[in-house]
Amino acid sequence: MNYGQIKKTDIANGPGVRVSLFVSGCTHHCEGCFNSETWDFEYGQEFTEATQEELLGLLEPDFISGLTVLGGEPFEPVNQRVLLPFLKKVRKRYPHKTIWCYTGYLLDRQLWKQSAARCEATDEMLSLLDVLVDGEFVQREKDISLRFRGSKNQRVIDVSQSIAQGRICLFEL
Repeated sequence: MNYGQIKKTDIANGPGVRVSLFVSGCTHHCEGCFNSETWDFEYGQEFTEATQEELLGLLEPDFISGLTVLGGEPFEPVNQRVLLPFLKKVRKRYPHKTIWCYTGYLLDRQLWKQSAARCEATDEMLSLLDVLVDGEFVQREKDISLRFRGSKNQRVIDVSQSIAQGRICLFEL
């Protein structure tokens, strides 16, 4: 897996000050995407053990609230397979920090059910997330006043509650 960027201090993609990882590779190709260069799976740099250690170090300070993973598309199966072991390390080392993830896939229609996104890593990756912002960016529904999402169709989901209840539970902002 490649990644396009690491933001060491990000306040736009989740509450508090976060570390954000922008992975490469996306098959959605949403019109008006703010990060279309990351559609290419080969864009950016290789996500190595050294990259993972750098991210783990960036997450250490107390003022960092957690990690946000976005892209590109973290739930492309090739990306899930690389992200899963890394997210396990994050959760183990920083159990009190939150993990947010952005995806164009819909949790209840594509990640919980058979789809191009589902693979052997999907359920476990979801179990490591606190919040999932799901849904493709839709240009005609763009609204810059929304918190932590770009278009009205996107949902900010409390993942553990949703898994426990077997239905979508929105995250209280």
